[in-house]
Amino acid sequence: MVTKAVIPAAGLGTRFLPATKATPKEMLPVVDRPAIQYVVEEAVAAGLTDVLMITGRSKRALEDHFDRAVELELALEAKGDPARLAAVRETNEMAQVHYVRQGDPKGLGHAVLVAAGHVGHEPFAVLLGDDLIDPRDPLLSTMVEVQQREGGSVVALMEVPHEAISLYGCAAVEGAGDVVRIHGLVEKPPVDEAPSDLAVIGRYVLSPTVFDVLRRTPPGRGGEIQLTDALATLIATEPVHGVVFRGRRYDTGDRLDYLKAVVRLASERDDLGPELLAWLREWLPQQP
Repeated sequence: MVTKAVIPAAGLGTRFLPATKATPKEMLPVVDRPAIQYVVEEAVAAGLTDVLMITGRSKRALEDHFDRAVELELALEAKGDPARLAAVRETNEMAQVHYVRQGDPKGLGHAVLVAAGHVGHEPFAVLLGDDLIDPRDPLLSTMVEVQQREGGSVVALMEVPHEAISLYGCAAVEGAGDVVRIHGLVEKPPVDEAPSDLAVIGRYVLSPTVFDVLRRTPPGRGGEIQLTDALATLIATEPVHGVVFRGRRYDTGDRLDYLKAVVRLASERDDLGPELLAWLREWLPQQP
C-alpha cells in the first residue's frame, strides 16, 4: 500500500528572481494558495497523508506554512471570520508533513535518495512542485492503482509537441491507451533522437528498489544524478509502466505558464471567475 509522498523542494527558483530571493518559489501564490499547498492537497486526495519535503537553505517558510499559527487563528476567531480560520487551520491538519534538507543540490535523483531513510521498504510517490495537476483529473490516484496492480514503478507521461520533447525526459513504450509499458527512458534527448513524443512529467510512484539503483547511478546530464537514468536502469529488472495523462496540467516553474495557471484557475472559481472573465472580455479588445 502506498502511503508516503516525497516532494522535492530544494530548488533556488532562479527563473523567478528577484521574487524568490527571500521567498521559496514553492510559496509563490497561485490565486490565494501557495503552489506547494496544491501539491500536498493532491497527495492527500490520493490517500497519501505522510509527506516528506526535501528542502534546502532559506526554505523555512514551507515549514511555517504547514505549522500552526496560533496568534493568527486567535485573531481570526476574535474577528468572527470562520471561513478564513478554517482555511488557515486546514494547512496544518491536512497531512503529517516532515522535512529533511538535501544539502548539496546534486539533482532530482539525489533528492529522492535523501528520502530513503524516511520511506523505508515500501512503494512511495514523488510529486514535483512545478507541475500542478488539476484536482478534477485524479492522475496520482490512477498511478497508485496501477502500481498496486502491476508492481514495480509508475511514471506519468504526457504527449508534447515533437519540437519540445528535448525539454523533458522521454519514454519509449509498448502498447497504446492510457497505461503503457515503458522499455526505455532518456533524459532530454535531441529532437531527432527522441523515441516518442511522450514526456515524463512530475509524478512518479516508485518501487523502493530505486534507492539501490540511485546509489549506483553516476552523475548524468548537467552533472546531476538523474532520476530518469535510474529508472532506465530499473527497467531491466522490474516493470516500469506509464500512465498517459490527458488532463489539465499547470507548469508553475515557467513565468508565462505560471501566469496562465493563475488566470485559468481564478477564472474557474465561483467567487472570482465571473468578475475576472468580464474584465478580461472588456480589457482584451483594447489591446493592440
